[in-house]
Amino acid sequence: MTESYRHDGAPSEYPSAYPTTYPTTSPDGSGAAGAWPPPPAHPPHTPRHRRRLRGPAGLLAAVAVAAAAVGGGTAYAFQELTGGGAGGSGSQVNGTTVAASSKGTVAGVAEAVGSSIVEIKAAGSSGQSTGSGVIISEDGEVVTNNHVVSGASQVQVATSDGKTYSAEVVGTDSSKDLALIKVQGASGLKAASLGDSDRVAVGDDVVAIGSPAGLTGTVTSGIVSALDRDVTVSRDESQGGSGQGGGREWPFEYGGEQFNGETGERTTTYQAIQTDASLNPGNSGGALINMDGQIIGINSAMYSAGSSQGQSSDAGSVGLGFAIPVNDLKADLDTLRSGSQR
Repeated sequence: MTESYRHDGAPSEYPSAYPTTYPTTSPDGSGAAGAWPPPPAHPPHTPRHRRRLRGPAGLLAAVAVAAAAVGGGTAYAFQELTGGGAGGSGSQVNGTTVAASSKGTVAGVAEAVGSSIVEIKAAGSSGQSTGSGVIISEDGEVVTNNHVVSGASQVQVATSDGKTYSAEVVGTDSSKDLALIKVQGASGLKAASLGDSDRVAVGDDVVAIGSPAGLTGTVTSGIVSALDRDVTVSRDESQGGSGQGGGREWPFEYGGEQFNGETGERTTTYQAIQTDASLNPGNSGGALINMDGQIIGINSAMYSAGSSQGQSSDAGSVGLGFAIPVNDLKADLDTLRSGSQR
């Protein structure tokens, strides 16, 4: 009888290409040792199931997987909270019309506020004037400088979409060089956001939008150069008709000198915001805007080189412009709306 044993004396559980049992007798029946070749030292084996990682290695792998899942969720939540996701680009800076994605850029401010700025043409017995204005209500209230419409018998307003409307002067305040006009037959206009000029600081970035030389919607940029500058302008109606027409600038006085012509005998002084944003004839009544898209001033006067001592000049802006603080406008709005003519 022939008996078989595995080479290590234990039952075999792994399939192998090599024999794992051997007969107790040799092929010639002698049973002599060494008649059969020795078994392989390490018979190959394939485990039936992959063993799970245990101990520190397994724990680290599990933690890595969990961290990846949590990290992805956190990144998604952060994008949603900060507007960085796909839906964030359409959101706006709170209280303004500036898109959150373009906050702090000149292009963003121009896009948000440009449609709220209009060109104004006024005609009267003393001549014609061209200036700018700021829409402050959807039904057509527009703020501008008093000297743009002073003494005018006919006023026309051109909006950024190319439409032209007739307008009526509602109220004027020559002491602040402010006026309120009402566009006739217009609705759904885009009103600008009025800011807080008390929060303006020297060095703040600003944007100016207006219609210099009839170039509607012209955008320039700069900084706030100084605050509380005492600027003196004329209160005479006779000055208003020629103030911005034919390339002539509105005369004003600063530091004891007169610029852009004679201011006349009847004058008024207000404390202005000084800016180096380029202002040119036709910018009067337009907007000085902060980088959140809020109106902080109404542009009113600019200095041209060689225009002092009563000598008018056709030179452009040299970076010395002045704007009426918007808080002065807000304090005067009820009076202007009442129809006061001061």
